[in-house]
Amino acid sequence: MSDEVSVESLLEEARLAAEMPPPEERLRLREAAGLTRAQVAAAVGVARGSITNWETGASNPAPPARLPYLRLLRGLAEIHPAPAAPAPGSAPTMAPPATEPPSAPESPAPVPSTFNGLETLRGPDGRAIEGDPGPCVQCGIETTYQSTDGRPLHSGAMCRPAPTPPPAAHTPAVAAPTAAPAAHAPTPVSPAPVATPVPTRPQRRSKSAERAEADLMALIRNAVQQEAERAGGDEEAALKALSKRAVPDVMHLFHETRATARYDYTAYPALPDILHKPSTKEPDQIWEARPAFQNPAYSLRAPRADIQVTALDVNAAYLSALKLWLPIGKLEHTTGSDGVDPKRSGVHLITPAPWTHPHLPDPLGDRDTPGALWITDATLRLLLRLSGPKWGLTQAPTIHESWTSGATENFLDALRKLLVAARAEAIAAGDTLTTEYVKAMYSKFVSTMGESIHNREMIRPDWMHNIHSQAYALHCGRAYKADRAGLGIVALKHTDELHLTGDPWTVFSQGRGVSEMKIKTGDGKASGIYMIGKAGS
Repeated sequence: MSDEVSVESLLEEARLAAEMPPPEERLRLREAAGLTRAQVAAAVGVARGSITNWETGASNPAPPARLPYLRLLRGLAEIHPAPAAPAPGSAPTMAPPATEPPSAPESPAPVPSTFNGLETLRGPDGRAIEGDPGPCVQCGIETTYQSTDGRPLHSGAMCRPAPTPPPAAHTPAVAAPTAAPAAHAPTPVSPAPVATPVPTRPQRRSKSAERAEADLMALIRNAVQQEAERAGGDEEAALKALSKRAVPDVMHLFHETRATARYDYTAYPALPDILHKPSTKEPDQIWEARPAFQNPAYSLRAPRADIQVTALDVNAAYLSALKLWLPIGKLEHTTGSDGVDPKRSGVHLITPAPWTHPHLPDPLGDRDTPGALWITDATLRLLLRLSGPKWGLTQAPTIHESWTSGATENFLDALRKLLVAARAEAIAAGDTLTTEYVKAMYSKFVSTMGESIHNREMIRPDWMHNIHSQAYALHCGRAYKADRAGLGIVALKHTDELHLTGDPWTVFSQGRGVSEMKIKTGDGKASGIYMIGKAGS
């Protein structure tokens, strides 16, 4: 009996897949009914981004949401039938259009060289991790599995081979011009199959991505304009209102930029005790390695003040730090170095090697307590780089245990690029209000994604700690780079302050872009340039 039920359920799923309308019809039906993506998502039990994926063709509905979604579409099709088809006898509204090339899945393009050597994303137990369905990058056939860089890929990269195209469809056209059988042997198969799938999907996604970014940029502009009008020209009041709405606004942008993502993430994972705060006033056990370095070789109190120092300010440090490896699933526990993998991220318990360079900031920050400590993956990656042959500044740490999951470096990249573009546009226009609004969004996005009462849409303290640590790691990296170039490191503070002797513009680019630096103002040093002496001179 169980076998019969199983067979029937498989047949039912096959029928549902065949009856599912194409993406453009899904979009038309929802818009015709005046429904939002959030309403449809709540009705069928998925995230809002999944509805966007289904309507753009980035993925297709899968169980268990497919059945309620199809029922909704059927009902909407009865209320809002499609316009008359241009040709009589065409397929019904709820069926895929007859113009869809039936041979596309069976004739995938050759695998580009950039896809060679892809590996499947797997959990600690060795099993492949599933995500949103999408066309495999190797064979074009839909799969729920993914590669370690987040692209759809059949498990083990063992794709179903493409069937050999029937020769009858090509032979007459090719054989007519010549009688030599060898002359046309290589030509029937390659041109047609390659031309069909390759250009369509990237072009469609590219245009969709451009429209999506333009829409989100318009949301940012409209929010600023709305609050400016409400404040009646009072910029301080407008900025206060924008700062107050920064968290919900940036979370909306986050969900929208995730709309075309190929895998889902865990917003409320089960967390180990080390990531839980003992109380609202006490932090958890993760050490973020915040730098607070003052070079003992230089002193403001030295009698000879003959060394010029330039205080630099790093632009949008946390915005740059959104490009990092983040765990996307439930954290799994491992011991020793088993949890350390380039494609995994999380937190690690380590015993660091001694830092023997007093003229350089310690990559672990201003920590004085010896012994083992919990650090983030971002800090561990920095330590491993510094212990490698390129830098050779320290020994590799001893890793005792880890809490990690499969990770991606591009999880927040779409949001980062959007905010970078909005910030650059505002700076170019001299729009201080929008610049500060964007800053409030990305800084509060990071600070509230942990256990915060100000953001209930996710609880990921592991992300928050990793982003903080990434900002600190990038900051230390700037100091090490300056030292290699012969500049003196006087101080390294917070995430954005670096004091150097020598000409900093031989190493860094000057400007207000996220990859540039500017001279720091304030703190009693209006010009950001001051004189200092050598300690003990």
